[in-house]
Amino acid sequence: MLIRLLRAHLRPYSQPILLLVLLQLVSTIGMLYLPTLNADIIDDGVLKGDTGYILRIGGVMIAVSLAQVLCSIGAVYYAARTAMAVGRDIRAAVFDRVQSFSARELGQFGAPSLITRTTNDVQQVQMLTMLAFTLMVAAPIMCVGGVVMALNLDVPLSGLLLLVIPMLGAVVVVLIRRLRPQFRGMQTRIDGVNRILREQITGIRVIRAFVKDGHEQQRFGAANEELADVSLKVGRLLAFMFPAVMAVVNISSVAVLWFGAHRVDSGAMQIGALGAFLSYLMQILMSVMMATFMFMMVPRAEVCAERIQEVLATESSVVPPASPVTELRSHGHLELRGVDFRFPGAEASVLRGIDITARPGETTAVIGSTGSGKSTLLGLVPRLFDATGGAVLVNGVDVREIAPERLAEVIGLVPQKPYLFTGTIASNLRYGRPDATDEELWQALETAQAKEFVERLEGGLQAPVAQGGTNVSGGQRQRLAIARALVRRPEIYLFDDSFSALDYATDAKLRRALAADTADATVVIVAQRVSTIRDADRIIVLDEGAVVGSGTHHQLMADNPTYREIVLSQLTEQEAA
Repeated sequence: MLIRLLRAHLRPYSQPILLLVLLQLVSTIGMLYLPTLNADIIDDGVLKGDTGYILRIGGVMIAVSLAQVLCSIGAVYYAARTAMAVGRDIRAAVFDRVQSFSARELGQFGAPSLITRTTNDVQQVQMLTMLAFTLMVAAPIMCVGGVVMALNLDVPLSGLLLLVIPMLGAVVVVLIRRLRPQFRGMQTRIDGVNRILREQITGIRVIRAFVKDGHEQQRFGAANEELADVSLKVGRLLAFMFPAVMAVVNISSVAVLWFGAHRVDSGAMQIGALGAFLSYLMQILMSVMMATFMFMMVPRAEVCAERIQEVLATESSVVPPASPVTELRSHGHLELRGVDFRFPGAEASVLRGIDITARPGETTAVIGSTGSGKSTLLGLVPRLFDATGGAVLVNGVDVREIAPERLAEVIGLVPQKPYLFTGTIASNLRYGRPDATDEELWQALETAQAKEFVERLEGGLQAPVAQGGTNVSGGQRQRLAIARALVRRPEIYLFDDSFSALDYATDAKLRRALAADTADATVVIVAQRVSTIRDADRIIVLDEGAVVGSGTHHQLMADNPTYREIVLSQLTEQEAA
């Protein structure tokens, strides 16, 4: 999975990769050549007392060293640029795929896991790519080159390599096999910590209201402890790895000096060659250590790549049309024709056989008990998810055939939980229509009964908005969300219980202003509050996912027991009449 992911995203950078490999090759060759030059200085210069030879070969060594340093700098530069570019591309790919997800896929992964996959998991793959270009490319060249140079110096002494390299390989393989499942557990537990932390930050008011600080501390402590336990297991394995590798390196060095000294004493080997051989042994073992450090990162990066690939391989259940319709002939016409919807794996459908028609200039309201499918019904229109049966038609065309950007122009949705983005009042209002003028923004605020409180804010339209709109009240947030939809001037307005945080007086004022402002548009309101929808042209009553009544307030009060029960739970008989 890791190789597949990297192969797909490294392909555009083949030229920089080829260049850095060439630079690494030149740098490693220079590093391998230096011990031979040093041996020549000792054997042919120092031992013979030839100062000129020492200076001449010393100058060559300085030139080779400078070339090696410059090539190393160039290789690291291209490696860093390529690794960062790959990380950027993978993050962008994950982000784009998540943006295409419907509510179904977002619920399947969960926000904390998607955040971890987009940040931490991508960072691990990016780090591995960087190490691969800086360490892994040079390691095999140095290892093979060191073996060749060592054999060239003394074949019998090189026999030690047949024992040393397999020992190091065995240590690495055993540790990597044990590290992989631990790294998988670590990433899963990071998801858990993120999930609990996100819940606690979002629900801080509820936690304090119920005095559950201690309970939440225990929850976070337990998740944190689980992550710490796995991290300690990984740390112990890594702590064992370096002493084991260094033990092999040091034993090998002693063995080379022991057997090499005997060969020098017998005249089979020169003292300079022994020093060069020891340098090559160190280079070989260092290359293996570099590869060990690299392979140490592979299990975690592989787990992260699997998690990233899982997101990239998940197709959205809301598929863009192959031949999108961009021209719509009629204006503001909405129809749900025999619509069914069922969540994957659910025993029963959330919606069954829904037939609703909403026309321009009319207000259609949807009411029903909690869990009757009101919000789900509204979510089918802008394709937050697609109907599993029947069709949702906008201006006579199935929404699954309309170009997404064209559908977004036609529909203005105010969700049940309005969300404001970090920025200013103006930037939030212009979210759906960047070219809106200040006059249009103030007009939308006035209609949404938000103008007065925005004028009181320091900066007015340029007043700052915190993430999620947490620096304004719930009612103010709802009114700003309504104003944001009004600025867009869509053909169809969808209000998903968007007046629930307003007091009755503000609710009434807003609906009166809204009626004048949306006179030519189609308005669909989902609400729990009867006073919000009693004046609608048509009221649809939902019960357990099915339409059980349709008509005006007075018609339904007369002949629909479900609607009558809802109304009388909020109003007296006299008020309802």
